[in-house]
Amino acid sequence: MELTEINDDIEAFLIESYENLNQIEQDILELEKVSAQKEALVRIYRSLHTIKGNCGFLPFPKLESLAHAGENLLSSLRTGQLAITAAIVNALLQILDSIREILFQIEASRDEGDRDYSALIKTLTQLQSTEQPTVTSAVNTQASQPNLNTTNSEVDFDREFPEVSILTASESAFIRVNVNQLDRVMNLVGELVLTRNQAIALSTKFKDSSFIATCQHLSLLTSQLQEEIVKTRLQSINTIWQKFPRVTRDLAIACGKQVKLDMEGVDTELDKSIIEAIKDPLTHLVRNCIDHGIESPAERTTCGKPTVGRLFLRAFHQSGKVNIEIGDDGRGIDVKKITQRAQQLGLLSAVPAASMSESEAINLIFLPGFSSAPQVTKLSGRGVGMDVVKSNIEKINGTIEIDSQQGQGTTFKIKIPLTLTIIPALIVISGGDRYAIPQASIQELVRLEAQAIEQIEMFYDVPVYRLRETLVPLVYFDQVLQISNSFTNLEMLSLVIVQVDNYQFGLVVDTIEDIQDIMVKPLGKQLKALSLFAGATILGDGTVTLIIDIVGLANRSGVTAKKQQLLLENATKDQDQVIPRQTILLFEGPEGARMGIPLTIAFRLQEILCSAVEKVGNHYVMQSYGKILPLIDLYKVFSDNYHNHLEDLIQASVAQTLPIVIVSPSSELTVGLVVERIVDIVEEPLTITGVSSRPGVLLCAVFQGQITEILDIEAVIRIANPHLLQLITNG
Repeated sequence: MELTEINDDIEAFLIESYENLNQIEQDILELEKVSAQKEALVRIYRSLHTIKGNCGFLPFPKLESLAHAGENLLSSLRTGQLAITAAIVNALLQILDSIREILFQIEASRDEGDRDYSALIKTLTQLQSTEQPTVTSAVNTQASQPNLNTTNSEVDFDREFPEVSILTASESAFIRVNVNQLDRVMNLVGELVLTRNQAIALSTKFKDSSFIATCQHLSLLTSQLQEEIVKTRLQSINTIWQKFPRVTRDLAIACGKQVKLDMEGVDTELDKSIIEAIKDPLTHLVRNCIDHGIESPAERTTCGKPTVGRLFLRAFHQSGKVNIEIGDDGRGIDVKKITQRAQQLGLLSAVPAASMSESEAINLIFLPGFSSAPQVTKLSGRGVGMDVVKSNIEKINGTIEIDSQQGQGTTFKIKIPLTLTIIPALIVISGGDRYAIPQASIQELVRLEAQAIEQIEMFYDVPVYRLRETLVPLVYFDQVLQISNSFTNLEMLSLVIVQVDNYQFGLVVDTIEDIQDIMVKPLGKQLKALSLFAGATILGDGTVTLIIDIVGLANRSGVTAKKQQLLLENATKDQDQVIPRQTILLFEGPEGARMGIPLTIAFRLQEILCSAVEKVGNHYVMQSYGKILPLIDLYKVFSDNYHNHLEDLIQASVAQTLPIVIVSPSSELTVGLVVERIVDIVEEPLTITGVSSRPGVLLCAVFQGQITEILDIEAVIRIANPHLLQLITNG
């Protein structure tokens, strides 16, 4: 036999053996359920018998001996000579792990390796001679079972187990195909699409009805072929979840806990590349729930809970995305312990810790280096994990949130795209070039005629459009790209209303074309740093098109900060109005005034030495990360007794520190506010008590029970240094 044929046989053997192992693992765990023992024993025996039989055609005697020993143990269990005990189940799991280890070795080197498994085989033999049957066993009735010879490895399995030896029609309907081959077919289909479009373009020139009909039929067949190829990459999430019953059992035993696993939505499908990307993050979350979430039986009894904890996995499709929830009914996350631990690890200072909201404190577990375990164990405490989980999920354009109630449990909620390869996208034109917007981000399309265009308002240099009584900020895409204004004297505007987190904005483009299924291609190294784009695609006419990253666009255009400002602006129309939870940075301004700004525009908090401040002309600046940062002394804006406050501080002591709030009212402008001291970061409802009390103030509100002036940052800049605002206008 040639080497190529031998390698092909080994590959086929490995694929089938791995599939058998996955089934064996599930069935071994079923043995601990009395009602399912009979069927599980049959399936385990059959799988081991298949592995052993296949070894007879390949030079793997070590694996054959191990499978044979396991087969003998299963025979004794089937005939009732042995009772199913924890020791038996553990031994079967050891067989499983050892077989998997040998298969890994065969896959890597085409041999079984040097490890000796004779001790395990000896243990299996001893178990057969020492275990005694019990009358409560579900497999103790010999009359109802086939009589298996425990030492005869050549048992006629088809005769003894006819009910499981028949190949069903569903099993014969599947073949194995290498995923790399599917990728190559997908690329060929992409080339076929390009050729189809070229043929259709030619058909319009020749005006031949037969040729046109043929091209239309070609177009239909190509679309159907593309759709079917996309489906071949989809896999059930059960590909990952089938591992978790074993993981749950082993971890529960290691932690001295009792855990029941429930899984919903095992048939939920997503792309193979996504499956591979989320396997490790989901496994870590399962371990986290068992190790940190679910209490010990004694602790649960004290709390009035059942001794058996509940771990649940749930998957479902919603709004074009795959939603995955992993949770438990355990102790929940103790916010105080989390903040204290973060301080102990040097990840958080005392002042922010005291002012954190509950959600902010819970999210501390995502900080790099955070661990709630006081010491390193086999299960936790290494300081890596949740930060990696978050970053890995974000790499595939996913999000993760935590919902936790102390004493009731914790749920991790993950949202990920269905596929990274093929997505529906809206094709738009701006500045003469085409761009693609993922459909999952789009809320609606709006066309503004001349009369409606006149209704566009300006709030703090931000164009907004009132859509069904809601002010929607507008982003002119050509301005973000810094290309020539393509909207001059137009009598019609096209808006794409997109959703980012919990707010909307309108993207203004030249033309809206249609929605297409596009294939996402990664950007080259030269373009990866561009936050505006998530990738590229090739349209049917061969045009290379960039895919817009909506989150990156929102940040780049400054619409995130503007939305918060607009919300506050709208609130000033109705005094005594309560705005739901707002996160505000509070600080002390001139003459003890209590002031605040939305945290969304606060880029960084920093203390600097007075010696770091330089004077250029009549203004003060500092060097920050290789750039010149303009400084604005709030005394110059709000105090009648200004004189030269900052200059006085510098001359008094160059070693004195100044608290600086670095803010970015837009992507083009960043300035540092010199304040008296940072007070707090607070998240709570904000009650409007009045409109602007003086220039530079947007509104007055009650926050933490005290009157607080919410600043209008652009107005502050306009008063202190109006030249800086030209950066926004010119940008």
